Amino acid sequence: MVYQTINPTTGELMKTYRGLSDQDLGAALVQAQTTFETEWRDCPVAERASIVANAASLLRKRCEEYAHYLTLEMGKLRKEAQAEVNLSADILDYYAKKAENYLKPRILPVPWEAKLHLEPLGVLLGIAPWNFPYYQIARVAGPQLMVGNVLLSKHAENVPQSALAFAHLFETAGAPKGVYTNIFASIEQIGKMIEDPRIRGVTLTGSERAGAAIAERAGRNLKKSVLELGGSDPLIVLEDAPVDTTLDNALFGRMFNTGQCCVGSKRIIIIGERRGRKFLDGFIQRMASLKAGDPQDSNTTLGPLSSEKTLNTLLNQIALAKQWGGKIALGGKRIDRPGFYIEPTVLTDIDHNNPIFTQELFGPVASFHIVKNEEEAIRLANSTPFGLGASVFTADIEYGRKIATKIDSGMVFVNQPVWTSAELPFGGIKNSGYGRELSELGFGEFVNQKLINIAPAISPPWGPVVLA
Repeated sequence: MVYQTINPTTGELMKTYRGLSDQDLGAALVQAQTTFETEWRDCPVAERASIVANAASLLRKRCEEYAHYLTLEMGKLRKEAQAEVNLSADILDYYAKKAENYLKPRILPVPWEAKLHLEPLGVLLGIAPWNFPYYQIARVAGPQLMVGNVLLSKHAENVPQSALAFAHLFETAGAPKGVYTNIFASIEQIGKMIEDPRIRGVTLTGSERAGAAIAERAGRNLKKSVLELGGSDPLIVLEDAPVDTTLDNALFGRMFNTGQCCVGSKRIIIIGERRGRKFLDGFIQRMASLKAGDPQDSNTTLGPLSSEKTLNTLLNQIALAKQWGGKIALGGKRIDRPGFYIEPTVLTDIDHNNPIFTQELFGPVASFHIVKNEEEAIRLANSTPFGLGASVFTADIEYGRKIATKIDSGMVFVNQPVWTSAELPFGGIKNSGYGRELSELGFGEFVNQKLINIAPAISPPWGPVVLA
């Protein structure tokens, strides 16, 4: 596997990195295991918190530097790159502040002494994608380092400078060698690592195919895994939703990160033919107004896709959608300029027979649907193999809450597209994966919830004993 920086704004190859040899990878695993056993596992929570908080502080101080790598390697708009850096810092800070309380033994409601203690598992393997190079790592590293685990992180091959920058962050913050280690590993090497008994858990954000392969290998070796495998989030607009603000939210939900977002609002579902046509016109107008350009330029509102592979995948999906009866209401073509740019695209008439109906569109392409009633909207929202996030827009909040309970997904936002923060659990169901990241739920995914049950000396061998 070749790790390269290819500037998506120009298509220029900037830098190439060699993958790790088996010997160097083995040494990294030995170091991680040694550090866990001799330093990090028993390191006081306050000391861990100081290091993780230092990392958060460094991110904020060097925001422009870290944001630059995101724009350089995957074409993220400058403001969005800065937002990702600050969000990642917020997540690290959250766990640095909350971990001590989360780690307190929980007293069980019995009339004798029984407590649940949270203990780390050991060395974890994290496999991260390219679309949010810092955020995807922070939501793993924050909770897992604070609980006392150590992390080997394998990043996507097209963001090596971002990966190295994040590893350097923890080194500079004072983390002992082996607490957080970036590895430029191959797919074959990752498979062997999962089988290694020193790896105690695996977390992946990636494709369904990658998730299935990781889960199978981890399962055969009795390893815990957490998977976030993308989505095809519906955005349902009820008949009483205000049009203009909902349109603004739909544009943001579809186009944040140039549409390369797992929880992007990929399927826009409007109730009512007349209202649907009005909404479609407004959505097309907003999509068409986006201006392609250099993502470093503050006037640019449409950045490039992350790679030529991503661009070609979308172009092929658009062609397939059209071949099966779908219509292109806007865009659909590559933009004639250097780099990996595609026109903002709106597809209509995508029915159940169209292969695109069950696929994830990972870029500035929206599938637009007009339905007759709420029952049809909910049925359409749930007619997908994915179940990550969803949105419902309505003037009646309580009714929106009711609709939200009927949608099959891990997260539903009423009157907002799905977003993320340290305090909110993140994760899905169905083919979107399993497990949760962020909040207290993310903190508890890779821990030993050890029961310690206390009885006085000379107690009987069975049954509860009330302590004096």
